Amino acid sequence: MASSRVPSLRVLGVDPGLTRCGIGVVDVAADRSARLVHVGVIRTEAGAPIEHRLAALAAGLRDIVRAHDPAVVAVERVFAQHNRHTVMGTAQASGIALLVAGEAGLPAATHTPTEVKAAITGYGAADKRQVQTMVARVLRLDSLPEPADAADALAIALCHAWRRGAAAAASGSGALTPAQQRWADAERLARR
Repeated sequence: MASSRVPSLRVLGVDPGLTRCGIGVVDVAADRSARLVHVGVIRTEAGAPIEHRLAALAAGLRDIVRAHDPAVVAVERVFAQHNRHTVMGTAQASGIALLVAGEAGLPAATHTPTEVKAAITGYGAADKRQVQTMVARVLRLDSLPEPADAADALAIALCHAWRRGAAAAASGSGALTPAQQRWADAERLARR
């Protein structure tokens, strides 16, 4: 009897950060079922020169791409924060993730924290614990993924697959959600 495997999409999710960059790789089938492939954190020394930290982050991401061969990279979109130093480091780490995707010839997408939380928990203002709990449930893990950066990376990967990846591929539609369309429209207007 032939196996009826549902084709899946392998997504690398990245929760960008300079000190701790969460990494999560999942396989997600068109029926939204998901399997954990890899989870971890790339760490850099807070006191190291920025160029060394960014190079270490890029090297770590390249290693993950080579080891796990994702079809797409999904990165948490840098969102306005009150601390300019924090948002700058997050933006730099995000840029490195997008660069590594481009170098590997992989499509890349960004998703806002609210969009990710809503996709995973059904509530855009969910807290870290709620996200971790739902990620563990979806991936059938025995414990909550730790640290929170790693859980967030898995949530980003799942969000992308559910919203744009496996489910859209199965339906033959790459349509944006209403929130994604509003964001894309706002970005297009800002570039004028």
